Amino acid sequence: MTRGLDYGADYNPEQWPLDVRLEDVGLMREAGVTILSVGIFSWAMLEPREGEHDFGWLDDTLDRLHGAGIRVALATATASPPPWLTRKHPEILPELADGTVLHPGGRQAYSVSSPVFRDYALRMTRTMAERYGEHPALALWHVDNELGCHVPHDYSDDAAAAFRRWLERRYGTVAALNTAWGTAFWSQRYGSFDEVLPPRTAPTYANPTQQLDFARYSSDELLVHYRALRDVLREVTPHVPTTTNLMLSTGTKWMDYFSWAGDLDVVANDHYLRAHDPEGHVELAFSADLTRGVAGGDPWILMEHSTSAVNWQPRNRAKGEGEMLRNSLTHVARGADAVMFFQWRQSAAGAEKFHSAMVPHAGRDTNVWRRTVELGAALGALGPVRGSRVRADVALVFDYPAWWGAELDSHPTQALRYTDEVLAWYRALWRRNVTVDLVPAGADLTGYRVVVIPTLYCVTDHAAAAVARAAEAGASVLVTFFSGIVDEHDHVRLGGYPGAFRDLLGVRTEEFFPLLDGERRTLDDGTSSQLWTEKTHLAGAEAVRTYADGPLAGWPAVTRRAVGDGVAWYAATRLDETGTARVVDALLTEAGVAPAAEAPDGVEVVRRHGEGTSFLFVVNHTGADVTVATHGRELIRATDVDGEVRVPAHGVAVVQES
Repeated sequence: MTRGLDYGADYNPEQWPLDVRLEDVGLMREAGVTILSVGIFSWAMLEPREGEHDFGWLDDTLDRLHGAGIRVALATATASPPPWLTRKHPEILPELADGTVLHPGGRQAYSVSSPVFRDYALRMTRTMAERYGEHPALALWHVDNELGCHVPHDYSDDAAAAFRRWLERRYGTVAALNTAWGTAFWSQRYGSFDEVLPPRTAPTYANPTQQLDFARYSSDELLVHYRALRDVLREVTPHVPTTTNLMLSTGTKWMDYFSWAGDLDVVANDHYLRAHDPEGHVELAFSADLTRGVAGGDPWILMEHSTSAVNWQPRNRAKGEGEMLRNSLTHVARGADAVMFFQWRQSAAGAEKFHSAMVPHAGRDTNVWRRTVELGAALGALGPVRGSRVRADVALVFDYPAWWGAELDSHPTQALRYTDEVLAWYRALWRRNVTVDLVPAGADLTGYRVVVIPTLYCVTDHAAAAVARAAEAGASVLVTFFSGIVDEHDHVRLGGYPGAFRDLLGVRTEEFFPLLDGERRTLDDGTSSQLWTEKTHLAGAEAVRTYADGPLAGWPAVTRRAVGDGVAWYAATRLDETGTARVVDALLTEAGVAPAAEAPDGVEVVRRHGEGTSFLFVVNHTGADVTVATHGRELIRATDVDGEVRVPAHGVAVVQES
């Protein structure tokens, strides 16, 4: 019999008395739980005083779970230092740009650059590895937790020293740093690396390249911390894979997760819906595709999401009918082979007591519990999906340094939000049920029929050449405004915008004309644009859309140029939803890209491919039953499908196609 997809949660038995822990095992069996993350925030329980350990409760927990056939992703327990450590060594605490010290009382009150903290964290990691490395329940090491979640940037003296070392490795000489940072401006020239600081609070705008490099350093430094702990685990337990839970979404900006991927034995992600977003399921799909992109197409773990409401948003909405199942199986459709929640049992105390869980405060006689059991049964039936992969004809380039750079201060507009531009194009593709790969700048794009490049503000020569090669090889490439403007040092590419893409696109922009809040421009097809316009000359391209009003009336807004075997498009403005849809339709038509399946509006369709078979996921976000054409076996309900599958309102179907 094929093993089902993995199912579980963060499990925090240290919060509960023994009778509850014993009850948990029976409930886990009822729900179909197969894996749990244990020990994440347990350092103060495991080492209540320096050098004194209490492992009895954790020994019992792992033994109990193993007896129930449940595997464990065991944490290093280093995600939050115990009070005795921060009291003894307050110098490990992180600082904000204005010098404010972040004190204990919450979590993650540590600087990853602190050699003192690093020593204690390595010691604790080794202790965990040596004690539990051969435990039969151990399936995976969970290193720390959500690294950078609360402190993506630390400005302490330890961080300043680490930043200088990073800069010296990057540039070699202070002269090279001065050139890269453009320190001839505002009398910023450095005589030695010792003079350099993080971009702490200053009288006015900090050096933009300093800000960009500090973002790069901060992401790298968090990864260095992960590697240090991971290397101890590999030394002691080379047979056990390691991971840490990333936070791949449009809400997590400061870690360049594409650069982390090679250090994870399996990619794991945490994702939470934003209650204020009526189309949060689209952002969820985007984040799942981004996770698959970071994983290089391999299956991955959804390590955290919520059964219902969270506790940390201004208004925390409970999930609606069928939403837990739809959310979970959307992640599976887009590459996850495991579905986990925060957390198993809803806490009775602490900051997250109103965060939903698999076992809610009200217990078993609840909709949340019934949906928990329902999801476990569905995942148990989806064993044949395990290991299959998603294929896509469309790539969307998503780049963290471009995100950081595009949103720096003193730009043509402060209203630009990188992820808004990315999601606008992703959403149009999602609505057409066209599967998208999220790939980093510089990736090989020649296997794709359509390539979308939203607001790639800073770009290397290598990454720009990869885009050109894709067009020459036959792809329809779309580049949008404020792309190719600067190099990796945030130096403007002179000669006219869009800089690195000017020759490919056959255009030259002489000046930006950003719009004020509420301003719109009408285009010649009756659609409109907002936020951004620019004075763009044709230099080999043809105008597909022009402005119909305003100071740029008659000037190009969207252009197209034949390139090699492909086409290069340029959107010189932010198009409205209809205008975006029309451009996407033109791209897909000329490239011959079809949806995964024809489906009504509001119905999400994705296909995973296995050995000699495929799996069609149909996620119905509407309030009416729908049908989608397919043949095969519907796995959740174990019924044959001959011609079309019926999917109930708010429901999901997964068809193993014949």
